Amino acid sequence: TGTAISVGSGVAKMIHYLLILNRQGKTRLGKWYLPLSDAEKRRVTSDVHRIVIQRSGNLHANMVEFNQGILVYRQYAALFFCLVIDSDDNTMGALESIHLFVEILDQYFRNVCELDLVVHFWKVYAIVDEIFMAGEVMETSKKSCPQQNSSDRQRVN
Repeated sequence: TGTAISVGSGVAKMIHYLLILNRQGKTRLGKWYLPLSDAEKRRVTSDVHRIVIQRSGNLHANMVEFNQGILVYRQYAALFFCLVIDSDDNTMGALESIHLFVEILDQYFRNVCELDLVVHFWKVYAIVDEIFMAGEVMETSKKSCPQQNSSDRQRVN
């Protein structure tokens, strides 16, 4: 099994939320580890989209201060994979967690695309729950995460 990236000096560090947004700002996945109202979630999603769309390109780092934490994001094709973490958490570890998540999605869906996230959202949430639990990275090994078996392939393809 993998180890959590956010083990600290007695104070739990955590992921506040995980968002996957397209260029138009549509949420393709949202996983919230902090209790927020629907209005707050909409505001946060809008703010995150506004930030990442303005910063897209190679001119900026993939990390920016956001509310009381740090927004760490990475763009893959037309999708932005975003994590908001504690301000004293490991930003490079969060960036690697995003990349691991995308690699696992690619492995599971055989070259994942936005449509896979929309149509098979329950599978994507299951994969998220394998990697991230209660705001912590729980699994860092691709081999331990879900593999697509033959019955899954028939339903997904």
